[in-house]
Amino acid sequence: MGRSGLTRRHALATAATAVGVPGVLAGCTGPGPGGGAARPSAAEAARRAELALLRRSAAVSGVLLAGYDEALGAHPAALGARLAPLREAAARHVAALSPPGERAPATASPDSRTASPGSGAGSPGTGAAPAATGAAASGTAAGGAFPRGVPAEPGAALAELAALASRTAAAHTAALVGAPPEPARLLASVAAAGAAHAYLLGEGGRG
Repeated sequence: MGRSGLTRRHALATAATAVGVPGVLAGCTGPGPGGGAARPSAAEAARRAELALLRRSAAVSGVLLAGYDEALGAHPAALGARLAPLREAAARHVAALSPPGERAPATASPDSRTASPGSGAGSPGTGAAPAATGAAASGTAAGGAFPRGVPAEPGAALAELAALASRTAAAHTAALVGAPPEPARLLASVAAAGAAHAYLLGEGGRG
């Protein structure tokens, strides 16, 4: 075999190598501009949805906590003894609903479809209630739990707090729809506590 034979074999080898190159390059190429990021798994999507539910619920319950703080600030002597235990329970609920490692969120209206602990006896939270939380310190986006300010009459302030606790309980109950088992149990507990608060702040707390 002469030089022409070697040249032929070289050409065949080069052609065979060239056929394999596109496949190798295709395997190293990432998604194109239109590919976008991969969708999260079902488990990750469920985890994110649960965290969002907890954040919204903690925010709603923070409105009630802010209401207690505002009422206590306006009527410390008249309402201090009555509201202090309920306020501490509300703070525990905010902490229990806040995702681990996160501060209490900014507050939201208890009319929204979230959970909010309206606190009461049998608080699902554990440990001492925080002295102050981000929710209570910042108040609500509308300017506070009392849109028109805390009533000058202690009895009127209690009536508004009772209505707020009732709305908070209703918001927790609404948030139960479609909630995962663990958050659902917590929401059911704080919804019942909110109803208890409404009772204690209203007719049930008199006499």
